[in-house]
Amino acid sequence: MNDFVLLITIAIAFLITVLISPVFIPFLRRLKFGQSIREEGPESHQKKSGTPTMGGLMVLFSVSITTLIMAAKFNPNPMSFEVFLLLFVLIGYGLIGFLDDFIKVVMKRNLGLTSKQKLLAQFVIAVVVYMILRQHDFPTYIAIPATDIQLDLGLLYPVLILVMLVGASNAVNLTDGLDGLLAGTAALAFGAFAILAWTGNPQFEITIFSLAIVGALLGFLVFNAHPAKVFMGDTGSLALGGAIAIVAILTKLEILLVIIGGVFVIETLSVIIQVLSFKTTGKRIFRMSPLHHHYELKGWSEWRVVTSFWLLGLVFAMLGIYIEVWLG
Repeated sequence: MNDFVLLITIAIAFLITVLISPVFIPFLRRLKFGQSIREEGPESHQKKSGTPTMGGLMVLFSVSITTLIMAAKFNPNPMSFEVFLLLFVLIGYGLIGFLDDFIKVVMKRNLGLTSKQKLLAQFVIAVVVYMILRQHDFPTYIAIPATDIQLDLGLLYPVLILVMLVGASNAVNLTDGLDGLLAGTAALAFGAFAILAWTGNPQFEITIFSLAIVGALLGFLVFNAHPAKVFMGDTGSLALGGAIAIVAILTKLEILLVIIGGVFVIETLSVIIQVLSFKTTGKRIFRMSPLHHHYELKGWSEWRVVTSFWLLGLVFAMLGIYIEVWLG
C-alpha cells in the first residue's frame, strides 16, 4: 500500500461527510434536535441555541464506511480483530453520547444522562474491550517513549485500559465547547497517530481508521467552523475520545496519548483544578472551566480561542511524533 492510498482514505471520508451534511443537517433541524445552551456560559453562546446537534452521527457513519471500504480493498477479511475493536469502541461510545444527546434535546433535560449512568456505560464498554484484548493474548506491557524499555504491567494493565478509555472519552467531551474546537484538535491528534501507526512496523487497519477520522473531521469542519451550522454533540465527542484511546492502546503508544492529546489533558486539568480550588478555598482559579471558556470571558473572540488551541494541538502532535520517531 503506497502513500496515495492513504490520501484516498482521507478524501473518501471527507467527501462522504461533506455530501451527506446538506441532507442530514436540515433533517436534524426538522426533528428539532437543537442544542440547549447553559445559562451560566458566555453570553455570546446564547445565540447558538437551537443549532442542530448530534452531528457526530455523520462522522461515525463516514468513518465506519470508509474504514470498511478501504480494509476490504486490501484484505479479504475486512472485519479483522483490529477493525472490529476500533469500530466497536467508536460506535459503542458514540451510542452512549447519542443517548445523552437524545435525552437533552428530545426529553428537554439539559444535563442528559446522569454522571453515574454515563460512567457505568463507559466502564462496561471498557471492560468488554479488555476481555476481547485478553482473548487475543494482547501484550500487557507499555513502551517508554524514546527508550527501548518495555514495562510489563501484568494485572495492572486492565486498570490502565479502563482509565484510558473512560478518561479519554470524558476529556475529549470536555473539549467540545466552541465551534470547530474539537474537530480541529482531534483531527491533528488522529493525524499524528496515523503517522506513527504507519512508520516503523506499519499497522494498516489502525492507519486507515485514524485517517478516516481525519478526513471525516475535516469534512465536518466545513459545517462546524464558526459560525457552526451543526454541533457534534456527545455523540461525536465521546466516540472520538474512546477511539483515540483504543488507537493508542493498539499501537502500544499508551503514554504518548498524554502528549499527543495534550489539549484534551489541559482542558480536563482546568476543570479538576477549578473544582478542587472552589471546594477547598471557595475561590475559582479560572473565570470559567473548561479552559477555552476562561479565554472567552477574558475577551478573546471565539475564533481566536479556537485557532490558538488548534496551534497548541499541532505542537503537541508534532512533539509526540518527534519523541517516537526521532528520539525512539
